[in-house]
Amino acid sequence: WGSWTAKSAMKDLETKIFYAVLVFSWTVYLWEAYLAYRQRRTYRSTMHVPQELGKIMDTETFEKSRLYNLDKSNFSFWSGLYSETEGTLILLLGGIPFLWRVAGTVTARFGLGSEYEISQSLSFLMLATLFSAFTGLPWSIYNTFVIEEKHGFNQQVLVTIYADYIAPLFDKFTPLPDGELKDEIESMSKSISFPLTKVYVVEGSKRSSHSNAYFYGFFKNKRIVLFDTLLEDYSPLNQEGQPETVPSQETDASAETKAKPKNKKQGCNNSEVLAVLGHELGHWKLGHTVKNIVISQMNSFLCFFLFAVLIGQKELFMAFGFYESQPTLIGLMIIFQFIFSPYNEVLSFCLTVLSRRFEFQADAFARGMGRASELYSALIKLNKDNLGFPVADWLFSMWHYSHPPLLERLRALGGTKQD
Repeated sequence: WGSWTAKSAMKDLETKIFYAVLVFSWTVYLWEAYLAYRQRRTYRSTMHVPQELGKIMDTETFEKSRLYNLDKSNFSFWSGLYSETEGTLILLLGGIPFLWRVAGTVTARFGLGSEYEISQSLSFLMLATLFSAFTGLPWSIYNTFVIEEKHGFNQQVLVTIYADYIAPLFDKFTPLPDGELKDEIESMSKSISFPLTKVYVVEGSKRSSHSNAYFYGFFKNKRIVLFDTLLEDYSPLNQEGQPETVPSQETDASAETKAKPKNKKQGCNNSEVLAVLGHELGHWKLGHTVKNIVISQMNSFLCFFLFAVLIGQKELFMAFGFYESQPTLIGLMIIFQFIFSPYNEVLSFCLTVLSRRFEFQADAFARGMGRASELYSALIKLNKDNLGFPVADWLFSMWHYSHPPLLERLRALGGTKQD
């Protein structure tokens, strides 16, 4: 009787763990869906440029941004619903233990029994990756070749569907030529003791027309990388805007011509690029990078400590259908993906709040370098180039935005007025 009672209690615990995981997963999904609904409502209801943005954002750009973000939000809703439903069905139908058995069958064909756990784990990972790639491919194709293409950001062809993962290995990094911009970057770096060794321009436009800049390197060997789409003089989109020649109305049409330059389509001028770099260098000078690394390492230590404590709990494995064995890889999946879910949600929110604080501090650093006006105009241009929507629901913004919304950053810079 005592043995039966113990087994019944264990079975009850397994059931509670399993359904607690499912309930929490759907709770998070519904919360995220509610926040996304609030933001979609903002996209739909904000039909005109807010009064305070009237002088710095034209109606056409605002409408493009609104429709782009509305399309992305709708896509995220359906892809998220599919993902959550798929995950639930996998758990309810015992997909994880089934795939583990299939992996065992594969390794057995090579004469490797169940005692070869590492081989079976590698086979399991391969099968899981193939399944994920197969089910996610239609969504990836739609996002890249419908949404991004529709709004002018996609620069790929079909064979580079995985360019987000592969193409960065083959990006062409070209040293920034000698000139005023390079001299100014080196001077700025020297003024704050940033150990700059190289400045590169990367052809990010081959994959996307989004703009970016970053730095990397260890210790006294730092490099700055500028996307060509960030630089007004390098952006391929602007090459389409070469001066046109039209007949002069002041002289005979066949004698002289005038150059009629088109408006620049993308990127920042040199002073604005320097302001953006001032912001990025502010992250370095204020120790934000080091702080993030420390937080990451502390989190990793805590997670693996808790993993060592929990890996011996057979109930966790049994709750997900593993009654005869407790593979380490499966333990990693169960603990980090399911059991740690509440902790991960709280941590993610805290890191988002911290990131926003860091962004304000980096903006303030650039302002302290006397570049508030240039950063102000650069943020507006980057928002326009990337079709960022400047209006956000406060709750959606608080939960999701690692960077403060445009209006908040402009106000923090002191409300510098630009034409």
